[in-house]
Order: sequence, then C-alpha cells, then structure tokens
Amino acid sequence: MAAMARALAQRHEVTVLTSRGPNLEFSQNDAGVQVVRVPVLLRRHLAVASLPSLLSYLPSGFWRGWRMSRTQVFDVINTHFVVPTGPVGDWLARALRVPNVLSVHGGDLYDPSKKSSPHRHSILRHEIAKLLRRADRVVAQSRDTARNVTEIYGVSRHVELVPLGIERPVYDQTRKSARSDLPGDAFVLVTVGRMVARKANAQLIDTLAAIQNAVLLIVGDGPDAENVARLAAERGVSARLRMLGHTDDEQKFRALSAADVFVSTSQHEGFGLVFLEAMAFGLPIVCYDRGGQTDFLTTPTTGEVVRLNDLQRFTQAVIALRDDPARRQRIREHNLRKVEEFYIEHCAERYERLFEEVVDRAPPRAHYLEHR
Repeated sequence: MAAMARALAQRHEVTVLTSRGPNLEFSQNDAGVQVVRVPVLLRRHLAVASLPSLLSYLPSGFWRGWRMSRTQVFDVINTHFVVPTGPVGDWLARALRVPNVLSVHGGDLYDPSKKSSPHRHSILRHEIAKLLRRADRVVAQSRDTARNVTEIYGVSRHVELVPLGIERPVYDQTRKSARSDLPGDAFVLVTVGRMVARKANAQLIDTLAAIQNAVLLIVGDGPDAENVARLAAERGVSARLRMLGHTDDEQKFRALSAADVFVSTSQHEGFGLVFLEAMAFGLPIVCYDRGGQTDFLTTPTTGEVVRLNDLQRFTQAVIALRDDPARRQRIREHNLRKVEEFYIEHCAERYERLFEEVVDRAPPRAHYLEHR
C-alpha cells in the first residue's frame, strides 16, 4: 500500500491516514505522500496491533479524517481492510459524500488461525457484509479473497480483481557477499513475515531438522518467535537457525539474495507479497495451497505448491530442489520473468483507472485519500 501510494503520488495528491505505531512520527512526507498517523491506545509493537489500538482507531481515524476534509478536498477514499478500518472509510465517505473503494486483503475476512477471525462471529459477519454491499467498489487482490466475499459473507456483487505489487528491489551486493557469514556448503532456506500463529513457522524447524546441511533464515518478528527458538533448541538445530527479527529492506534483500529456496508454511495468505519478493530474487518457492498465492504459484514452474499441512511432502519438495540445481536454475529464469507482471507501477495503474471510473461524474480534481 505504501508503494502504491508513492506511485500514485507521482501524478496525484495522496494522503494516507493510518494509526501511529511506536517511535513513528505523527505526520511526514514520504516520496510525495502525506502520511497522517493518529494516536491509538496500547500500540506497543510495529508488527502486531492490540485490540485496544484497533478499537480506538475508529473514533480517532474518523475525527482526523473529518478535520482534514475541512482544509482538503478529496475525490475518493480507498479503504484498505474491511476490519478494523472499514467503518472509518465508510463513515468518512458518507460524511464527505465521496466514493469509497474498499480493498479487502484476506486476513480481514478469513484467518483460520485466529478465534477472533471475523468469519467465526455472526455479528461481525453481518456488519462486514453491510460494508461490502455499501462500498462503491470492492477490490480483492486474489480469487481466493474474492470468493470469500460471496461464500463467507453472502455478498453477491462484482468484485474487482487487482493483484498486489512490489517495488523493484534495489540491492547492489552480490550473492557471494550475502552468504559470507554462512557455511560454504549450506543449503539456505529463507522465510519472510510476521511470526504469528497463522504463519506456522514452527513447522519449518521440522524441515530444517530433516535436512542436514540446511540453514534457515527467518526475517520477521512477532509473538511466536520465542516458541520457534525454543523448538529449535529442543531439536538441536539452533546453530542452523538465524532469526533476523524485524529488518530494513537492505537486510531482507540480503537474506533473499543468500538463499537457495523460499519456504512458507503459512496456513492462509490473502495474496502473499513475500512470494513476489522471493521471485524477484529468482528463488524457487515451496508453500501450501491455501490462499491467494495459488493465483500465480504453480507446481512445477515456480517451485512446489503442497497440500495444506502435508509437512512430509513439503520437506521432500525442499530436498528435491536441493538435489536438482538445474531445476532451480530453470525456476529462477521463469520467476524472474513472471514477477515483471507484479511490479507496483502496474498495480497503481489499475487502481488509478478504477478511481477515475468512480469519480468520472465529479468535477476533475487530483486528490486521493488512501485509508488503512
């Protein structure tokens, strides 16, 4: 979303309204994007929001959006995530009488790892269905998410399909330098993402234990980190596990550049931008078959897409890639070509056309409020 806002800001005025995480400024200019962060309660981590922070964003976000509208004119609101931010975008759109384009991203509709997932609660399902029906347009980033709009929430309407995009990685170090602190014969696995229950990273420790010369790099942090480290110690593989925590892009790209295979045991992904980042580095990908990534990941062209939680098959797929360098090279060449379709400029262009459609009857202006 940040990358799309920057791309749109090359031609339009873009304001991003969001919550304030720890150690972040209340406002800043990011490559031409006006970023406004409102205070929320008990937000102690960047990677994970608390329930009080989610709930307090509703009045805080609406009030700040309303205040901004007194001095700025917005043509369209693009609300990202129906939960928890959907009500704010809906309220502002109706209060300001501007169109609301609602973008749903997967976990805001369905997260099988959480008891609090909206799909499990009838009141939430009812309220979400109202927001989905009331939006001027609904955008999903994958067929999986679009299906959930109808199958889980009973909303029969056209859902726009706009895949997400990534910025082209800027990384000037060589693969050799990226691997300088790793054993020379190591077969390097990498995964990127928040360390939360839905990612099921503990399963990767079993795969690591089954491959003697493997090293696993985990980029990301979260509440499941301690459990993963404990399990690695119990399995005797701590020396082959590198938990890099929350990193900047340069460190993340260094890890991707060092790797031989990207692995993910996520139980569900609405889309999975991390898979695109892995493809941008030419990595074969081994993942499960639940989520929006199945729109663009296939066996055998991008690696292996394995039945959910078939960890034995998952591990075998990683070993097969380790033992077949020629196949890894073929996949590398394919993934580098395929990812060209998913760079952010293409995503921004499709959103731009969509915005123009919903405001085509309004006086021509150049103001977009992107809300998340």
